Amino acid sequence: MAGLVLPLIASALMACEGGTAQHSASIPYDDMDTTNSTGLDTITLGAGCFWCVEAVFTELKGVKSVTSGYMGGHVKNPSYREVCNGTTGHAEVARIVYDPKEITYDAILEVFWQTHDPTTLNRQGADVGTQYRSAIFCHNEEQRRIAEAYKQKLDASGAFRAPIVTEITAATTFYPAEDYHQNYYALNGEQGYCQMVIRPKLDKFRKVFADKLKGRE
Repeated sequence: MAGLVLPLIASALMACEGGTAQHSASIPYDDMDTTNSTGLDTITLGAGCFWCVEAVFTELKGVKSVTSGYMGGHVKNPSYREVCNGTTGHAEVARIVYDPKEITYDAILEVFWQTHDPTTLNRQGADVGTQYRSAIFCHNEEQRRIAEAYKQKLDASGAFRAPIVTEITAATTFYPAEDYHQNYYALNGEQGYCQMVIRPKLDKFRKVFADKLKGRE
């Protein structure tokens, strides 16, 4: 599908650029640590298992850190076991801190849409459950506006065979995952899941987005 989806995503991206932001105080952005004092921005994304999401976004130029964790639930300080049981309401997410002078929010969304299936509800491949839902947790109203417009344009363009079910909502409390989840693919590349699921995804991502990878000038 990559050959078809990528140009349609690029077209939708251009259609979303240049819009006028409509800031609203009605959306409670409770997690406001966007590190603006250092000139960096933050976005939190859910696209299935956070090991996969972390592995992809860590390789992008302009991305300064990626932290696996949990967001969108109703239980404080959830554990991995609790999240996997599906009782806390949290999604597995990657919190991405990036330099907007090196990579734009729009480009990050382009990678997000291209590297998972946003049409399967609470599922990515064999990973099934609400913790694996497709989600964009926005840290301000501008992020939400752009993500909603992008989603609408992609649906209208027919980029995917089914409607996009990605949840777009305000970021809430972010809980970093346990230490052994961080930098998982780099530290456990020979593990079965890494070889069978993450590596093929990374290989495809590297081919499609070669110009956006660190070390590629």
